[in-house]
Amino acid sequence: MLLKNIYEEYKQDVFKYLVSLTHDISLSEDLVSETFLGALKSLHKFKGQSTIKTWLFSIARNKWYEHLRKEKPTISLDDLSYNYLLSESDLDDSIIKKELSNKILALLDSESPRTKDIILMRIEGYSYFEIGKKHNISESSARVIDYRIKKKIKNILAKEANNYE
Repeated sequence: MLLKNIYEEYKQDVFKYLVSLTHDISLSEDLVSETFLGALKSLHKFKGQSTIKTWLFSIARNKWYEHLRKEKPTISLDDLSYNYLLSESDLDDSIIKKELSNKILALLDSESPRTKDIILMRIEGYSYFEIGKKHNISESSARVIDYRIKKKIKNILAKEANNYE
């Protein structure tokens, strides 16, 4: 398959995936370009052991990580977990954000090792497909586990917030 055809077929999927990671449309557009440039350079290495879409998502995730490393020398798990759960939040107080991030990670400690790993993989930007493959579960099961834990954490945090009021 020609890269032009691959680009036309998967550019929207790659863009949506990157927006879900970056929460920044402009940055995602730039990373789409870098992703397909990276794909062009490594097309000869593609062995077909995964789908083209999975391969492109892997390249896209790596391009995003490269960008993060350039912008910030180290990215803490606290920062990633905060972005995972509270990306829509308008909280401006960084102390509250840090405490919330620590609380999220502490709540994950009470989950089974498999569930915790699934959520940490999701926080780090892995696709449900990749999570399912690692844990020998379906992509749908990975989505359900992620959804349930996210809902559980939000409910616990909401109850705690109500107790403080």
